[in-house]
Amino acid sequence: MKYLLQHRIATLVSVFALPSRLAMGQMGLAEVQAPMVPSNLQVPAGNTTYLKTHAIGTQNYVCLPGASGPVWKFLGPQATLFVTFPWIQGEATWQAATHFLSSNPSEGGTARPTWQSSLDTSAVWGKAIADSADPKFVAPGAIPWLLVEVAGARRGPMGGSALTQTTFIQRVNTSGGVAPSAGCDASAYGKIALVPYTTDYYFYQVSGRK
Repeated sequence: MKYLLQHRIATLVSVFALPSRLAMGQMGLAEVQAPMVPSNLQVPAGNTTYLKTHAIGTQNYVCLPGASGPVWKFLGPQATLFVTFPWIQGEATWQAATHFLSSNPSEGGTARPTWQSSLDTSAVWGKAIADSADPKFVAPGAIPWLLVEVAGARRGPMGGSALTQTTFIQRVNTSGGVAPSAGCDASAYGKIALVPYTTDYYFYQVSGRK
């Protein structure tokens, strides 16, 4: 038993040290299957999933003047992404990335949703190119599912590239995150609302890439 535990720990440590699909893609223990999604959220041919994560965080809104009066406007996300993998006689959960709004250097500083690896701090920026609120897929009271195209990528300070091969990201299986229905009026301009949400993010890369 002691030898088995030492072997498993050594294996996991070696996997964590690899800034590659083995480290990020379910620990290399299983293929990542693409989710069922509405047709407009399907990733273009020539791309394949390499990483599935579960995110827990908030969708953030600010109360501002709008064309028809005060309105909650979307600011950006703030979430932590996790992967789950087999471990000894059960499962283990590991922080894979963080998700937030930041300036995309590939677009002259345009603010974009960002996914940054917790392994090597490599990062990608994305822009939503399709969304769906199809009730056959999206739960009541949940934010829409999305198809996101990568609009920029950056290696980590030590050259890490755990996420830089990403081409597309799908946001699916959402819960919560919808803007508040009240609490924004002229006296509340500048007020921030942090609305809890969860979702699964699927990461894609060019097919055949190792």
